[in-house]
Amino acid sequence: MVETSAARPTFHATRGMALQALARGHFFVWLPVFFACGVGGYFSVQGEPDWRIYPLLLTAAVVLPIAFRYFAVVLPFAWAISFTCAGFAIAGLHAHHVAAPVLEYRYYGPIEGRVVGIDRSASGKVRLTLDQVRLDRVAPAKRPERVRVSLHGDQKYLDPRPGQRVMMTGHLSPPSGPVEPGGFDFQRHAFFAQLGAVGYTRTPALLQSPANATSLSLQIFRLRMMLSKAITDRLPGREGAFATAILTGDRSSIDQDALAALRASNLAHLLAISGLHMGLLTGVVFAMIRLGFALHQSTAMRTNPKKIAAVAAFFVAIAYLAISGANVATQRAFVMVAVMLVAICLDRRALTLRAVAVAALIVLLLSPDSLAGPGFQMSFAATTALVAVFAEIRDRQLMLGWPKWVRNVASLVISSAIAGVATAPFGALHFNQMAQWGLLANLASVPVMGLVVMPGAVLAAILAPLGLEQLGLEVMRLGLRWILFVAETVASWDTALRLIPSPDAIVLPLLGLGGALLCLLQSRLRLSGVAVLALALGLWSQSQRPALLVADTGTLIGLQTPMGRALNKPKGDGFVAGAWLENDGDAANQEQASQRGQMTRQEARVVIGGQTIHFLTEKDLSAADLSQLCDRADLLILPKVKDQPDCPAITAKTLRRSGSLAITSTPEGLRILTSRAVSGDRLWVH
Repeated sequence: MVETSAARPTFHATRGMALQALARGHFFVWLPVFFACGVGGYFSVQGEPDWRIYPLLLTAAVVLPIAFRYFAVVLPFAWAISFTCAGFAIAGLHAHHVAAPVLEYRYYGPIEGRVVGIDRSASGKVRLTLDQVRLDRVAPAKRPERVRVSLHGDQKYLDPRPGQRVMMTGHLSPPSGPVEPGGFDFQRHAFFAQLGAVGYTRTPALLQSPANATSLSLQIFRLRMMLSKAITDRLPGREGAFATAILTGDRSSIDQDALAALRASNLAHLLAISGLHMGLLTGVVFAMIRLGFALHQSTAMRTNPKKIAAVAAFFVAIAYLAISGANVATQRAFVMVAVMLVAICLDRRALTLRAVAVAALIVLLLSPDSLAGPGFQMSFAATTALVAVFAEIRDRQLMLGWPKWVRNVASLVISSAIAGVATAPFGALHFNQMAQWGLLANLASVPVMGLVVMPGAVLAAILAPLGLEQLGLEVMRLGLRWILFVAETVASWDTALRLIPSPDAIVLPLLGLGGALLCLLQSRLRLSGVAVLALALGLWSQSQRPALLVADTGTLIGLQTPMGRALNKPKGDGFVAGAWLENDGDAANQEQASQRGQMTRQEARVVIGGQTIHFLTEKDLSAADLSQLCDRADLLILPKVKDQPDCPAITAKTLRRSGSLAITSTPEGLRILTSRAVSGDRLWVH
């Protein structure tokens, strides 16, 4: 029988069916990408959008897919625009929701508050986060929601506990802006943490009233600290500090040498309670429960052990989320594991790109600001790449017929390699370093974490009611000792660590786009992702660091020289100096960098592209002195001078408005980029 033309689908009908199938299937995994574009758009605009735009965007997000539901050709585009609008609106509404007062000036005086956070600063000092804050001469409406204070000096009078109300005399200041234009924005980070002031005290902190953990969050915090102390009491030394980090999220006891070794060997991710830990813990529980059912065949036949194990693992994940602090990284890990366990209960495949997409959407809905953080980027880069690669291996049956032990070994090597490759660019971008032997270190350590450390933790929890938890902790000790040995061995190699300079701002979105194209597209078009990634890496290799950097205080400057960045002083503004050198990919410390040039703490004269810049920290300059300086330089940097000279100059008033500066040479002359110009006029900029 000859088929008539009327019986055949037309070209347009075929195209419509294909697009509908795309919208129903593979297109779903792109929705969090569009949502993330909207979130990124909110954080990228220079001025704070009018709040009235958010209802309009949310209305558009709802109306567009409904209006075009019968137009298959444009429906995917309607969904894309819808989720982009929703991402922008959700990010803006979240920012307005968390907005809280920020201290408006440098403060010295009495500080009172309730302890809601205990950790350690980079220098190893105990650091307290306080809420219910009271400051002398600061009106209640202008008091920060939270402040963070580092305890220096003799602090023998206070043993910090969650819920305590403490008092001290200390220094506070508003959260500082980026140390250089385009650098890490601590102001924005503090804003979303509702941290309105940071500072320190050198006088003893005193207990004002004992702990009164009335809220659920404080009760959980108190339980975490009790567990941390119990673990370190029974498992002293570095292994105990490591154990508390992975079980309760308390990293305050880890010594700096061990932390440096873990970073240099690319094993620092084992400290953060991430998807790996949550997955390993719930996986161990899931496997143990299924094994228990398998030992009793009649019960296993009458029930569904797989779903029961998934439900039990889900509640274990909730408990782990609570006792580990429930920070953003742990929330993200919980969401990803929860989606997988729910998929098992619904008889769906647990590890799919759809599951990853659902997890990403939930995380971005709960915490849109996490998009800019390395935790979100590295976690979802690794997970997406792993699921995409193993799906390809499964579909192509690449391991079909291999012995089981060979498949297991190959899966371990492939997963470590893929996760390392997927996260390496983001790690290098955020932390300016790449562990060159990280794959080897992870191959030697991650299996031990899954086969020894996490089962030991589960065993300790099971035996704790009987007072026999030490058996499980000793199992953990063996595994953690091995991991630390691997970290220190790899870190001791001369080629262990490679320092990477910071790239231009365009590189990060290109990396994200290239990775998404490579992992999410289902045709040969995915190879376009390789081209985008190559473009990103090419632009990174051509990135130029600023010729001259000026701190927002005006007292520290850094000139790029053939030997590296030369600083004008060996001490002071140490955090800023360290960040500059790190962003340059420079291994020198501040004192070494100060010996590279002829600059002094008080004065420097530098030439950039034929333009002369004179830096001077004197306060009292006469009109004649200023006139002479103007005649001898194209630009003056006078951080102690308040009045503006009759020539191009950066003064104290300028720096208060602009923040840190980056100065480069162009054919048209000197180009001065300010932190304020990059950050824009936003809710978190003050």
